[in-house]
Amino acid sequence: MQETPFCLRVGNLLPYSMSESNTTDFTNPSTFILLGIPGLEMVHVWIAFPFCTMYLTAILGNFTILFTVKTERSLHGPMYYFLCMLAVTDLVISTSIVPKMLSIFWFNSREIDFSACLTQLYFIHCFSVMESGIFVAMAFDRYVAICYPLRHSTILTNSMVANIGLAVMLRSGLLALPFPFLVRQWPYCRTNIVPQPYCAHIAVVKLACTDTSVSSYYGLFVVFCVIGLDVIFIALSYTQILRAIFSLPTKDARVKTFGTCISHLCAILSFYIPNLFFSLMYRFGLNVPLHFHVLIANVYLLMPPMLNPIIYGVRTKQIRDRLLRLFTYKGT
Repeated sequence: MQETPFCLRVGNLLPYSMSESNTTDFTNPSTFILLGIPGLEMVHVWIAFPFCTMYLTAILGNFTILFTVKTERSLHGPMYYFLCMLAVTDLVISTSIVPKMLSIFWFNSREIDFSACLTQLYFIHCFSVMESGIFVAMAFDRYVAICYPLRHSTILTNSMVANIGLAVMLRSGLLALPFPFLVRQWPYCRTNIVPQPYCAHIAVVKLACTDTSVSSYYGLFVVFCVIGLDVIFIALSYTQILRAIFSLPTKDARVKTFGTCISHLCAILSFYIPNLFFSLMYRFGLNVPLHFHVLIANVYLLMPPMLNPIIYGVRTKQIRDRLLRLFTYKGT
């Protein structure tokens, strides 16, 4: 049973044919070979530049968010604490993937130790699940702020925010923990070539020469637990938020209140909507070349870490004003 295309976001790969890679005779290799983007090896050097630009933008943007929130006391509140958690998550996801990817594209460094492969796989899964959980926490913050504005500070205290953050971390860590253990237990006797630039659960499991249904079923379980529950909770939160907004007496009040949700909604859309795109491509784009699947999957995986700080930096007045004061002060 195949995992659903959402797993691309947590590091999985669309099906590929074993005939597209070389086979060899060995058992349980100590290293894997990452191909990068199969079929585009001749232009790897040039493909690396946009990926490097996306990574540098993500690093600069997310560190700017962290610095701004830390130095501006007026931003020491639940929404910005969750935003800092999102920034750290995006930094870990992009750093787990891009440095090795660039070493493949620029230096042809394709080998990765088996343990390092499992570590990369775990971090990609864990922090991708964590990002979805953080969006749920941010939706809860918006729900309390709009539906119970007078009780916001008493409901979302610092201890409550810390407990929510801890719950998000524990959920992601525990749900992702079986993935490397499942990968480690399978025998590998056909090939050690992974047709993409990073280790991914299904991409590695497909190299095993045994029945790996357990891995596929568990992957589906994680997808339904994470995406199913998280999207339902976010949808319920925004249903109540919209009801509260439409009950406001004036149009200006409705627009101003809804404006506080725009950044969060944009970040959610940039995270979840591509899942629908890949679902459609997975089901109806079977003739799409493998290199196109891999290339788009990598772009999509690195897009939220780059876009999130831009979205919040542009749309959040407090962050924008703090940055303007910082640069104005330095310029004088």
